Amino acid sequence: MAILDKHKILETNATLLLVFSFLVVTIGGLVQIVPLFYLENTIEDVEGMRPYTPLELAGREVYLREGCYVCHSQMIRPMRDEVERYGHYSLAAESQYDHPFQWGSKRTGPDLARVGGRYSDDWHVDHLRDAQSVVPESVMPKYGYLEKKLIDGEYMSDLLRTNAFVGVPYTSEMIEAAQADFRAQADPDSDYDGLLERYGDNVNVRNFDSQPGISEADALIAYLQMLGTLVDFSTFTPDASR
Repeated sequence: MAILDKHKILETNATLLLVFSFLVVTIGGLVQIVPLFYLENTIEDVEGMRPYTPLELAGREVYLREGCYVCHSQMIRPMRDEVERYGHYSLAAESQYDHPFQWGSKRTGPDLARVGGRYSDDWHVDHLRDAQSVVPESVMPKYGYLEKKLIDGEYMSDLLRTNAFVGVPYTSEMIEAAQADFRAQADPDSDYDGLLERYGDNVNVRNFDSQPGISEADALIAYLQMLGTLVDFSTFTPDASR
């Protein structure tokens, strides 16, 4: 009863309750925040992660401009139903080069964190043209016009340089070769050895929309086909020390 009587004092004194609530929140916040100042890196390094190629980065810009993030998240939570439906739960490292990242909880459509390689390029083309033709229950609008909007890649170096400014590890070589790499990834008949040397062998090189020229659809599909494919989860082991 003595403890309850003391607690009653807090419940009946608004000022005292406010002071103690502030102290509890402050202590809890310090316990969570202070350790972060002693960590060199809060993101676990994961083998396979790399910056976006110029074509993928251009596709991501289209993704953001068209508001795809409003209906699709890129965050699989570590819950059984989500993991069974979408695949391995999302890692912080998978979004370390995203500005802004695409995590969220709003889903009108499915999560896209593991969409890469799940469907063919032709499926994506049909889906962008008329989503209901491949997913009858979809409410997604038509994006067929992306095939008609060509990108010349003139400003790709500037785009990579801007991302490098905020911490994405693009080298000077990557920035200088940005326009050439942009064109090479969408042309399987080109000399794309330099592209693979800079970004690794896990880069999709092909004409994504099967149309002449490099369109916004090419870039967007290149971006989507990369999502969730960089980390080999069959060999991935979480760092138990974190």
